[in-house]
Amino acid sequence: MRKIIKIDQSLCNGCGDCIIACAEGAIELKDGKARVVSDSFCDGLGACLAVCPQGALTIEERDAPVFDEKAAREHQKMAGKHGHGHEHKRHAKGTDVATVTPCTAPITLKRNQGSKADFSHEKIKPGDESANELCGWPIQMRLVRPWAAYLQGASLLVAGDCTAFAYPTIQQDFIKGRVALVGCPKLDETEPFVDKLSEILKANEIRDITVLRMTVPCCSQLEGLVAEAVCRSGKDVPQKSYVVGIDGKLIANQ
Repeated sequence: MRKIIKIDQSLCNGCGDCIIACAEGAIELKDGKARVVSDSFCDGLGACLAVCPQGALTIEERDAPVFDEKAAREHQKMAGKHGHGHEHKRHAKGTDVATVTPCTAPITLKRNQGSKADFSHEKIKPGDESANELCGWPIQMRLVRPWAAYLQGASLLVAGDCTAFAYPTIQQDFIKGRVALVGCPKLDETEPFVDKLSEILKANEIRDITVLRMTVPCCSQLEGLVAEAVCRSGKDVPQKSYVVGIDGKLIANQ
């Protein structure tokens, strides 16, 4: 009998903070949840408890193998990590095909939480915190995980990278009430972009998709890429598009 970490899967949001805090590499992310790799890798001291924003980690006393520091370090070496876990991304066919580090683990954002930045010695002024309508992170299409909890039942905003800079009120007019995903048809590889969006649509019940692109030619492919992803997913998801001019004016496209 000894003390060991217990993770409540119903509370875990997959943020990955506990992985960074665990010096023994005893925790990993799998299917969007933190899990103990092996009881023998956990020393039971609980350094990970304080960093969990969800309160999902506790210490319990139960029958478990003794802590094996040598085995834990060997595991870290084999994983190519030092205190960071790894996670297998779920492929559409259910196979584990890739790894993801905690910085790209899906995070459901809660508004009006967190500490305020100190701008007392800066010339810039802090923005209005209430204006940030993002409900999930990351937003770059290449980094988004199809199984992220904030995608289920969501309305999507698929926006060109430049739209946020060209359209001043994008937060209130487009991001509010939607899950934002961004990409660039010119700079991003189109096939992975379509595959990722298709995976998202297959794994979740998406209500609708709003496409926001720039009027410039390099952004014109965005609507077609989204339409192709919808087709590959085999689902009937309503799609509407808007175009932003470089002058910041908005045009309803279809």
